[in-house]
Amino acid sequence: MFLVTSTYLASSEAIQHRLPEHRAWIDTHYANGTFFLSGRLVPPTGGFMLVRGISRDDLEGLLATDPFRLNGLLAHTIVELAPTRAALGLNLEDLGP
Repeated sequence: MFLVTSTYLASSEAIQHRLPEHRAWIDTHYANGTFFLSGRLVPPTGGFMLVRGISRDDLEGLLATDPFRLNGLLAHTIVELAPTRAALGLNLEDLGP
């Protein structure tokens, strides 16, 4: 499992212009089960994603296809996670390898 954070490198206007493409890209990866959780950072300087079931190399390739990144609007940081505990009702097996 990975935590991916992104940092905006462009104006909010440039981000808003490409937001529909970025959201469609995110939706694709929710549909195939790769993305587990995502959202904005507060304050809005970027975003985050929890990603599962993919190797780091494959994740790096996937992130390179993000429309925000393709247009030089953000940079990604990847942190690998190894969950060992979960809140009641959350199954660690659901988090993937």
